[in-house]
Amino acid sequence: MKLIDVYTKLKQLNLPVIQTNDVAAYLDINVNHANKLLSRISETAQLIHIKHGLWLFPDTDALVLPGFLTAPFPSYISLQTALYFHNMISQIPNIIYAVSVGRAKIYKTPMATVSIHHIHPSFYFGYEEKGINGLLKIASPEKALLDIFYLSQTKTRLFKALPEVELPKNFKMAVANRMIEKITSVRKRTLVQRSFSEFINVNANLG
Repeated sequence: MKLIDVYTKLKQLNLPVIQTNDVAAYLDINVNHANKLLSRISETAQLIHIKHGLWLFPDTDALVLPGFLTAPFPSYISLQTALYFHNMISQIPNIIYAVSVGRAKIYKTPMATVSIHHIHPSFYFGYEEKGINGLLKIASPEKALLDIFYLSQTKTRLFKALPEVELPKNFKMAVANRMIEKITSVRKRTLVQRSFSEFINVNANLG
């Protein structure tokens, strides 16, 4: 099978990300053969090898990466990346930030560097599904901000200093407060509530 024919068939799937096992099944060939074909296509820059068994088309939005990198654990875009997505900060993050119930890890891929941060399963919510097949999962404005306060209580120093944030008109205080109430740790819930209240008070005074 010619590479151009393989590539055409793969594009017809209309998927932003493909996996070697799925390609093998789709083309009815063994996994090793599929891997060789995908590797040869990647040499032409028509595919990007992200990690073992995972390939991405160059025109794919890099924001879908976390969901594939953390699998089988779920994840969603949050923190500074989500704040920028919602026009709450002006500086473009040079790293894609996401949260997951899986372990914290930094992935350096040809598309982008992805920084995954762990949150408790009870605090894993508050995101919207966008894009093809809902592959892009991104925190709401309220959850993106609260995730920063939540993680600022951990050992990481990345979220100790909050960037200058402008709350959008659709930011819902009641929603944010209800989210805080879902934090199971009393100590962490208290600290997040304190950080959030201080942030709101400072912004109210500036306004």
